[in-house]
Amino acid sequence: MSERERNLGQLFNQATTQDNPIDALRHFLEEQRRIELSRDPDALARRWRFVGYVLELGYDQARIITSDPYKLAVGGIPRGSFLIMTPADLLTSADTSNLPPHFTLLRVTDVSTTPLSNQVQQTYFELHKRAMPELDVWTQGELQWGALDCDVLGMFYADPQEARRLAYSGDVNNVVSAHRYQVFAPDRRLLEMVVNGTVGADLPATIGTLRATECQFGATNGDPQIPVRVSMRDFAGRRTAMFGKTRLGKSNVVKLLAQGMIDATPATVRAADGRDVTITVGQLIFDLNGEYANDNPQDGSRSIRSANAARCEVYALTSRRGTPSRPLRLNFYEQPDSCMNVLASMLRQDQRSSGYIAAFASVEMPSIAETRAMPDGSDKIRAIRKIQMYWAVLHRAGFDADEPRLRALGLGSGYTRGFDPHFNATQRGTVHEAAAPPDPSNLTQLTAELEAFALYVQAHGPNSLRSSSGGDLFDADDLAVLKFLAPGPGRSGPVLLQPYRRFHDANAGDFVAEILTHLDGGRTVILDLGNATDEIRQYFSDLLSRAVFGHQEERFVSDRLGGHYVQLYFEEAHNLFKASDRDLTGPYARFAKEGAKFHIGMV
Repeated sequence: MSERERNLGQLFNQATTQDNPIDALRHFLEEQRRIELSRDPDALARRWRFVGYVLELGYDQARIITSDPYKLAVGGIPRGSFLIMTPADLLTSADTSNLPPHFTLLRVTDVSTTPLSNQVQQTYFELHKRAMPELDVWTQGELQWGALDCDVLGMFYADPQEARRLAYSGDVNNVVSAHRYQVFAPDRRLLEMVVNGTVGADLPATIGTLRATECQFGATNGDPQIPVRVSMRDFAGRRTAMFGKTRLGKSNVVKLLAQGMIDATPATVRAADGRDVTITVGQLIFDLNGEYANDNPQDGSRSIRSANAARCEVYALTSRRGTPSRPLRLNFYEQPDSCMNVLASMLRQDQRSSGYIAAFASVEMPSIAETRAMPDGSDKIRAIRKIQMYWAVLHRAGFDADEPRLRALGLGSGYTRGFDPHFNATQRGTVHEAAAPPDPSNLTQLTAELEAFALYVQAHGPNSLRSSSGGDLFDADDLAVLKFLAPGPGRSGPVLLQPYRRFHDANAGDFVAEILTHLDGGRTVILDLGNATDEIRQYFSDLLSRAVFGHQEERFVSDRLGGHYVQLYFEEAHNLFKASDRDLTGPYARFAKEGAKFHIGMV
């Protein structure tokens, strides 16, 4: 190749990449070559970034040879740090001059052996035996060489389809002889390109600075503080997981992502079809330890809520001093299946283990939705009656109720009188002996009716009352609830549930609509579940996850999604996502399968 052809090739490469970030590599290599040729000791000591040569190279790993002066000149090479590998004569050699600028990214993993490692160890052994005399210059030169193992992470180059865009691939296109490469520690400009060069421009956020190692000794001596930027567009509507040991910063990363989403939105971005789309993201954080909703004076950190008071809403089971919040309550009457589990967990937590209490806590309640869907008949009557027994326990424990609201639930065709347990005349006559009172029409009358049946069963035995078909009127679960409702002398029964009234609100359920409205407005909602049991946390997670999914699905069907997203943040998510759970119809499985379509993301 003639000198003229080489020059034309170099000019062409420079012209095509001069507006590309990869052009920083050309300037870097030119500067390094000038420093090397100048032989200026000061420049070599302060600005030369050369660290060594390649000893062995593959598609996944590389072994480089380096020397102590090289490592000291670049401020050290910690494990986990980045190095760049380039063809040794990328800009000047005749057979590579037409290659556009590119480099291979390496990450240091460990110290390696060299072909001379045994001889070096033998030299050290002999020197220690002789009390380590002053080393001659030749021995020093031999001992200061060593090798490092590196992972080959991929390549940076100019995108062939768009010359101004930086491209990165997770593999390399070719491997040639090891002697044809040189290895450098990147300067600040190249390191920033490695960290941020391929980050999307939409919804930018800075989440910290690059830190190669835990050790911070000497970190202030020339260590470039490279900001780490992300595009929050890469997280909106996606599934993101944090894995790691305790106290390694998983929650801090989640907080940075939540804060970055607040800072980056709302924002207008250009869609693929050229339209301008406004991106809004509502965030729902299930805060198990209260760390997102409340400041932590111990380490001087501000919470997400206090740092963004105008964009955040907190719902709390128990209000905390200094943290404005709205009440987060359960309606124990309207969710008998899940709230029965909540009551059982709190009884166990309070070590209420008497036989009749344990029997009550083991009862499985049907849901109102399932009961309403059952066909009319004796099975449906039994399911309704079981729910009514549970209601009577709550009423006797002092849980207030909105009776018109309960009556309006309409537990199925022919059973709209929500407080009538549907005992027949024979059964009622047996229990009441004298003239039976009118059929119950409110909670107080229902409770009195069921208590009368409970006392009769206690006095005459569990099989003393028969159904219309001749079987037992009550099954084992019915008897357990009735025994808890009227436990007899010396036993507390419903009184034990009184402390749990603080979790109840007869009008609960409206908070779901409020939260969905906040999410539609791009606000961040934090559920402070710091003093809740696992069952309560599970309840709220399931309830709101299903509500969010249904709401976003409805927006999708009616073509109202636009640029609106919802992000859900689950702390200690292993408590929700069981490894053995094969139910693919639950909310979390549906988030994984269909969440992206409905603009729902999980962290």
